[in-house]
This record gives sequence, structure tokens and C-alpha cells, in this order.
Amino acid sequence: MRILVIEDDEALGASLTWGLRAEGYTVQLVANGTDGLWEATEHDFDLIILDVMLPGLDGYQVCARLREAGRWTPVLMLTAMDADLDQAEGLDLGADDYLTKPFAYPVLLARLRALLRRGAPARPALLRAGELTLDPATRQVRRGDQPVALTMGEVIVLEYLLRAAGRAVSKTELLEHCWDATSDSDPAVVEVRIHHLRRKIDVPFGVRTIETVRGTGYRIDPQP
Repeated sequence: MRILVIEDDEALGASLTWGLRAEGYTVQLVANGTDGLWEATEHDFDLIILDVMLPGLDGYQVCARLREAGRWTPVLMLTAMDADLDQAEGLDLGADDYLTKPFAYPVLLARLRALLRRGAPARPALLRAGELTLDPATRQVRRGDQPVALTMGEVIVLEYLLRAAGRAVSKTELLEHCWDATSDSDPAVVEVRIHHLRRKIDVPFGVRTIETVRGTGYRIDPQP
């Protein structure tokens, strides 16, 4: 098993390299994000250990660019930043696991083994319906190469419909999953939001992505 370690702390990088090689892994050590991204995109690895605070590109940038390039090698982010929002950002950008420093070496090995067992199944970087794409990490929406500006509420509804993968979704289901529990529960608010979405993602481009399913609700065909 080949593991890429992207870590700028010289002592920790050497320790990880020695320890992982002792466990039978083949290890490539890189000390900055720019070289790490090149190694990860130009060569095949079974797993990547990725520090966050790196010279050149930081770990978040490396992970995001890997996923944008369609490289789904499992990534374990290793960092001293233990705030919940920091962990959430790494996971949203495509990391598979997150371990904070200082860490127990047996825990690191167990996390690596779990990720290696899971492997790297092909996963789409974007949610897509024809030329319409939505990046779940950045919440950016595009029609072809053209960005489409949506409100957060509109993005949430669009993402839910795209994840339904062609299944018809009722107004009640959209209310339950896309609106705050304390907000207006009138199904009419769903109709209004769908109307606004269509005016932004469909009307200017002369297409119809969101279909009305009579008696049920709405659906998006992932392959129109």
C-alpha cells in the first residue's frame, strides 16, 4: 500500500515515515502543499495523510483541488486545528477523516486501516443535471461555464432535488428537509421558491430542469 504524507513538520514527517514503513507501507513524504498536490495528481496512492497548515497551498486547497480534478484517493487530514468549524470545512471539501494533533499513533493506524478497507470508490465532485451543476462543498451553481447566483434557500432546495436523483419529491418533504422547523409551513412557500429557481436556472437558458409532477411535487431528471 502506497501512502503519501504531506507534512511540513520535519520531526513529525520523519516519525510518520519511519512508523508507517515499519508497518509495511510504502511512504512518500512531501513538505509543502504545492509539491503534495503534484504528487497526488501525477501518481497513484492508496491513501493521503494531509496536514492543514502547509507552505504553498494549504491542506484545504490541496484537498479541494484533488476532488475538483476527480481524484478520490482517501484523505486523512492531520492538524492541530481542532475547532468544529475547521473539521467541518475539511470534510466538506472532500476529506474522508480528520485527526487532531497531538494524536495517539495506534489511533492513527486504526483510522488508516479503516480508510484503506473502504478504498476510493468513484464519486462525482458535482451534483449534475445535464449542463446544470452544483458543488455541494462551495454551494456554487453553474449552467455550463456560466455561474448562476442563487440565495442559500434556493441552493438548499436545488441540492435536495438533485440528490433525489430523478425521484419525485413532494412539497411536504421539501418543507421538512429544506426549511427551518420554526418557519412558515404553508406549501405555497415551496411553490414560490421553485418559481424563483426556475427563473434563475432555467428561463435565461431556454430549458426546463425542474419538472412538476402532477399530484406529487417536483423532480429533476439527472440526465435530461
